[in-house]
Amino acid sequence: MTASPADTPAAAVPRPPAPLPSPLRIALARAAVETKVLFRERDAVVFTFALPIVFLVLFASIFSDSAQGTGVTVAQLYTAGLIGSGVMGTGFQNLGIGIAGDREDGTLKRLVGLPMPRAAYFIGKIASVLVMTVLQVAILLAIAVLFYGLELPAEVSTWVTFAWVFVLGVSAASVLGIAVSGLPRSGKSATAVISLPFVVLQFVSGVFIPITELPDWLVNAASVFPLKWMCQGFRSVFLGDAGAALELTGSYELGKVALVLAAWLVGGLALRLTTFRWKGRRDG
Repeated sequence: MTASPADTPAAAVPRPPAPLPSPLRIALARAAVETKVLFRERDAVVFTFALPIVFLVLFASIFSDSAQGTGVTVAQLYTAGLIGSGVMGTGFQNLGIGIAGDREDGTLKRLVGLPMPRAAYFIGKIASVLVMTVLQVAILLAIAVLFYGLELPAEVSTWVTFAWVFVLGVSAASVLGIAVSGLPRSGKSATAVISLPFVVLQFVSGVFIPITELPDWLVNAASVFPLKWMCQGFRSVFLGDAGAALELTGSYELGKVALVLAAWLVGGLALRLTTFRWKGRRDG
């Protein structure tokens, strides 16, 4: 005698599989994981936060006068440049090296086999960069305000400028970090391959040396890349009208800042499609 469905024990009735979480929920969960992993690497966190602070203290101690009689102190000038350098360093250098390491140790290969949208991995990485840069900027500004007389802007419009320069800067630096992560042949070589161009960019983009003191050919070369424009945008926020005299054109050219950073954001996304690899070279 065949049992009717009503006589079948409840435990024996197959249940439909639970629906997968939404892509947004997965991306947010991945962002939380990436941020936790980032802060567990204490050496990397301390180095990321300490380096711009050490540079600020050193340069402010060595050069204590005003820049070219503008009333802008060298410490204030370096604060703006180091904020740009910190954003670029965390997004481009640290992210690129970190992803290359994930590829080397097989993390990316394992993630590909999971029922997770691949975009969630990138969103998680960019979210961790955003958290790191927000904290880094807050620490730099606190030190500059407390010890070096930096005056924070009072106008809402100026903070709006800071917000879009920061968001475009973090976004462009992060997608470039993702794109460049595929260039090193291994995780061990990633630090050398990625750090060298970043160090060079800092010297030619107005971070350590005022842009007006560089030869024209270096300025022209730096103008192709986003760091020069990012620093210029942050100088407009924290140095105000007095600092405009330190720019080559006597103006911050915020329209060009937005255009170049947006172009690098789009270009980085396109470059990622051709350079990013989920597997190491040894995996085929």
